[in-house]
Amino acid sequence: MTFDPMWRSRAVDAAAVVAKVPDHGHVFIQGAAMTPTPLLEALCARRDFERVTVYHLHLEGPVPFAAPEHSPRIRSVSFFTGPALRGSVNRGEADFVPVFLKDVPHLFRRGIVELDACFVRLSPPDRHGLCTLGTSVDAALEATRRARLVLAVIDEKVPRTHGHTVVPFDRIDAFCLDDAGPHARAAAPRSKVEETIGEIIAALVEDGSTLQLGIGAIPDAVLSRLGHKRDLGVHTEMFSDGVVDLVEQGVITNRFKAIHAGRLATSFVMGSERLYRFVDDNPLVEMHPCDRTNDIELIRKNPRVVAVNSALAVDLSGQVQADSLGHQIYSGIGGQMDFIQGAALSEGGKPIIALPSTAKNGTLSRITPTLVEGAGVVTTRGHVHWVVTEHGAVNLFGQSLRRRGELLVSIAHPDFRPSLRQALAGLRHFTF
Repeated sequence: MTFDPMWRSRAVDAAAVVAKVPDHGHVFIQGAAMTPTPLLEALCARRDFERVTVYHLHLEGPVPFAAPEHSPRIRSVSFFTGPALRGSVNRGEADFVPVFLKDVPHLFRRGIVELDACFVRLSPPDRHGLCTLGTSVDAALEATRRARLVLAVIDEKVPRTHGHTVVPFDRIDAFCLDDAGPHARAAAPRSKVEETIGEIIAALVEDGSTLQLGIGAIPDAVLSRLGHKRDLGVHTEMFSDGVVDLVEQGVITNRFKAIHAGRLATSFVMGSERLYRFVDDNPLVEMHPCDRTNDIELIRKNPRVVAVNSALAVDLSGQVQADSLGHQIYSGIGGQMDFIQGAALSEGGKPIIALPSTAKNGTLSRITPTLVEGAGVVTTRGHVHWVVTEHGAVNLFGQSLRRRGELLVSIAHPDFRPSLRQALAGLRHFTF
């Protein structure tokens, strides 16, 4: 039976959709490119509730509830903090939960976080009455299954995606219409340092490798240098435009993957409108919840997994600081450890931490004697393998504290090597 073609007649405005959120309710917000901005704006405009708690990962586009005047009534709890919420979290106006990305769906499944509602942006229903979560499945799919209410923006320009991304129209309790499409993000400009790091990492990628790369200048720099490789695969928590180029060049074939062979497997995508056109109704792209894409036991089954993740700092023992600057929350744990471990266990895998050697216009070394007070350790020194800066690549796996300190000094900026050597000698009680 064909789905009701008059479904649009059931739409209401955004204010009527968010009116269903109860006072003191808990709401999950779909994030990244699919952030349902009209519902966020409508929630902020409501004046008839005392308190609502919103849970979310990184959000794109305007985030009106991040303004200080909304914090008494709308309490943000982020599982991964983006630029819009950093100030709020660090001023104490919002909260942050340190959690592995793959564990967020479990918070909903186990009732640790009980959801009264979820806000999502969906593609229109097809003839079977099935919408999709578009470009961002991650934890949103589990939220639609566990929340008491599914409140949606149905958007004509949202890509229809394949994989575990379906939300039946009958599951939606109220919706408004929109045609803004996913939030687009232009590629970040790349510095000479980032280009050099990309070149070093690309040299570590072998034919037949399975890639995990995120968004940003360094991943883009790596991807731009892989055009001569053969039969690469993608199993990642997210990807951006650089992957499309390699698919079109015939470099990414997913031929040798053991998990989701022949397909690009991801939890969300974020980038340009070209990227969103690429994933639209593309059966070669499979969207899965983050507890699948980031499952270490699945990641490790793929061959030669090359996982590239970023860091804010690495100390001389190999501890990786990635989610905070001291006590100041910067981002989140995300999937770094999942892919570092998965790549390490993969046959021929290479887990890579990549970072420029300096910060603050060259005045601060990112290779440090110790991490600053309050800094979170996202990847432990027991898990770290490859570390790459613009000055080279070193593998710390199996190395003593003394030797890994020496290796890290060798890829620090030359201006800081003397002081780092002195600090290392003091820490490890030896002389050069």
